[in-house]
Amino acid sequence: MSGIGGIGGAGSLQQIMAMRQQILDRSQLLQQLHAPGAQAAQPAAPESPAGQFTDALKSALDQVKQTQGKAEGLSEAYQRGEVTDVAKVMLARQEAGIAFEATLQVRNRLLSAYQDIMRMGV
Repeated sequence: MSGIGGIGGAGSLQQIMAMRQQILDRSQLLQQLHAPGAQAAQPAAPESPAGQFTDALKSALDQVKQTQGKAEGLSEAYQRGEVTDVAKVMLARQEAGIAFEATLQVRNRLLSAYQDIMRMGV
């Protein structure tokens, strides 16, 4: 009987040792995540989709700002009498207006998508 108990005991001992190793591994992983150096390195990992999206959004917003600045500059130049082509000024203002409206629509869609995600049940 002791031989059977010894074999069963050895199997249980191996299982306990495997579980102990898993606990130690997870504990070590948690310590690495909570270490001060890990927080600085962590934002680099989600760089792929989120970083690309924020870069694209920032680039689009910069282009809109640039378009609005150009339209404002042409309007001021027209008021000072430096630019005499009214069509050029009006075209720049329309372009800036359309760019702003498009940006506003993108913001509205993103906000709506965020709200839909927040309403989802987990």
